[in-house]
Amino acid sequence: MGELKLDLNRLKAERIAKGWDQAEFAHKLGMSRTSYSKRENGLVNISIKELAKMMSVLGFNKDKISIFFTQSVPKRKPKRKVK
Repeated sequence: MGELKLDLNRLKAERIAKGWDQAEFAHKLGMSRTSYSKRENGLVNISIKELAKMMSVLGFNKDKISIFFTQSVPKRKPKRKVK
């Protein structure tokens, strides 16, 4: 099975869809723009608690959490041709 990874592009897209810049969203989350920016850009990991707050502020309930994740599929090694 592949690895689940937080989709930071989706997080950014949902923020933009609400018409909020990073400063506005950060304020709604109770953090500085710099702190939020580091999270959105993958420089700092987002905790489960922070993700839950982000989802709530964006208007998503916990049943929709899967839209914020992608699953990587492990690459298979190509089969060698037998001569």
